[in-house]
Amino acid sequence: MSQKTDVFENPPSFLSRREFVKFLAAGTALSAAALTEANASVYQSITQLNEKHIRDEAPDGRYWESIQRHFLFEDGVIMMNNGTVGPMPKPVFNTLMKTFKVQVTNPFDTYDYIPRKRDEVRRRLASFIGASPGEVVMTRNTTEGLNFIVNGLDMKEGDEAILSTMEHPGGTNPWSLKAARYGVKIVTVPIGLPPKSVDEFVSGFEKAITPRTKIITISHTVFISGLISPLKELCAMAHARGIPVLADSAHGIGMLDLNMKDLGVDFFATSPYKWLGAPCGIGVLYIKKDWHDKLWPTIASSGWDTHTDALRFETLSQRADAIMVALGEALDFQDHIGKTRIERRIKALAAYLKQELKKIPGIRLHTADDPYISGGLTAFSVEGVDHGTIVDYVRQRDNIVVRTVGDVKQGTHGIRVSTPIYINYSHIDTLVEGIRTLAAHRG
Repeated sequence: MSQKTDVFENPPSFLSRREFVKFLAAGTALSAAALTEANASVYQSITQLNEKHIRDEAPDGRYWESIQRHFLFEDGVIMMNNGTVGPMPKPVFNTLMKTFKVQVTNPFDTYDYIPRKRDEVRRRLASFIGASPGEVVMTRNTTEGLNFIVNGLDMKEGDEAILSTMEHPGGTNPWSLKAARYGVKIVTVPIGLPPKSVDEFVSGFEKAITPRTKIITISHTVFISGLISPLKELCAMAHARGIPVLADSAHGIGMLDLNMKDLGVDFFATSPYKWLGAPCGIGVLYIKKDWHDKLWPTIASSGWDTHTDALRFETLSQRADAIMVALGEALDFQDHIGKTRIERRIKALAAYLKQELKKIPGIRLHTADDPYISGGLTAFSVEGVDHGTIVDYVRQRDNIVVRTVGDVKQGTHGIRVSTPIYINYSHIDTLVEGIRTLAAHRG
């Protein structure tokens, strides 16, 4: 497809905001061919950007500004809280709508076209996270994946599960239910805010192990503090003692360049709609093949007793197939940019944010400086300033979206900021200036 316009300055877009609204409302405003052409134009733009920056491992400036234009933001919104729900790139939205339209106009394709696409997405997803297709389960979200593992493990009264003190409710409540139902004991390990080192982190769990310990459940991407738990080192320690590890990595996929084989983890649950740009309603669960015949399915339909791989945990009957197909498009979008390049950009932005925050008197960072144990979530507190007031102030003044997080009584309460690829250094400067203004008028 030839383009006479400068794709670096004006990436071609066949879908205006008005056309998107029409498509959502009527379902027939744009043809499948037009949507396919729109996606092709986006990827052509990214390919040409990559060719221009072929020798630059960490491009800045106009490269990322061009990438940002491929997201569907309302004018002026600076989204720095995609740790909850992130936006979709245009190609993902296009594919989502196109696939829904297939189901609406030709339901027969749910027996033909859709299953083939779903299998294709599973293969690409497995490659994306360094797993085999038979180890991947497509769930609805991280919480569902965690429940599948907790419910599926054979444990009896007195058996112990080790958790940290900073787990998400989606990670703690399945164990609370199991404890109430079967008498399983929950052991908690405190982790620093932030921990001083990898050894400090791992040794805390090592000391908590007893002969009754059956599993360690850990938040890989800690939503409270922004910590990236040293999962590889934790798994090595646990496996040396015969203990499996379950990781809650709700924010991991799309933020980090993940590889299950390298991490060595047994179970890994994540949510592609946060950092990867997939639609809400799709989650990913990795189950190492060693566990396929040791874990009970939570939901049973045809295949739970005949599948020999992780598909026995995905017998969920009819699903929103368009969401699964759109997940494949989200993988394509990131692959065109490059997972390593994306992780590097996210961490560079986070490092700059932490550097600038430190210049404000009264700031306490809850997130480590070390990029090995930190990623795209940065948490901090401001002495003498109400954190909710800061969130409201920067939203009203600058249209910046951040959030409060943590617990006052536990000393973890603060503000959490996401630094995804569609923000830039000037956005961070604007946020920091707003915080500085309020900090200067505290008390």
